[in-house]
Amino acid sequence: MPAISRATVEAYVETGTTAATTAAQGRALEDLICYVFTQVPGISITRRNEMNTFHTEEIDVALWNDGHADGFFFLPNIILVECKNWLGKVSSAELSWFDTKLRSRGLNFGVLVAANGITGDKANLSAAHSIVAAALREGRRLVVIKSDELLALTDSPQLVRLVKEKLCDLAVNGTVT
Repeated sequence: MPAISRATVEAYVETGTTAATTAAQGRALEDLICYVFTQVPGISITRRNEMNTFHTEEIDVALWNDGHADGFFFLPNIILVECKNWLGKVSSAELSWFDTKLRSRGLNFGVLVAANGITGDKANLSAAHSIVAAALREGRRLVVIKSDELLALTDSPQLVRLVKEKLCDLAVNGTVT
């Protein structure tokens, strides 16, 4: 199984933390996501930082999933990833915007990488958790991955397991953990 280099992950996190601009901070997190996800068998990066035809929505990272048996065989072929390398938590407005991007493309799964998580309380589905719950009711599954979870990865099976656990938590709890 492909290893995930802790030194590489830490370097991307450090770059994102010390970057001079918010654009550079975001780019560092996108670079990290591209590195980590391409360690999973069957995953390739197809697009980065591309606007739609109407120039109204930008996609941070688009992944192609071949559905490899040791990879994300349980996920769709196209996976969109939104990256937010913020000091604070991602708000309901930002999460709603990402959900809108998925909905407008007819996709039912997406990954939000939020360095410090999302706002609200999962127990009462407040703030951003309400967006996750509403998307789930409409058939879209939103998974949130935080920086500390990325730092804990040592190989690609751990990332696959993390996404599986998040999907199970989503189904059981109606929101993300």
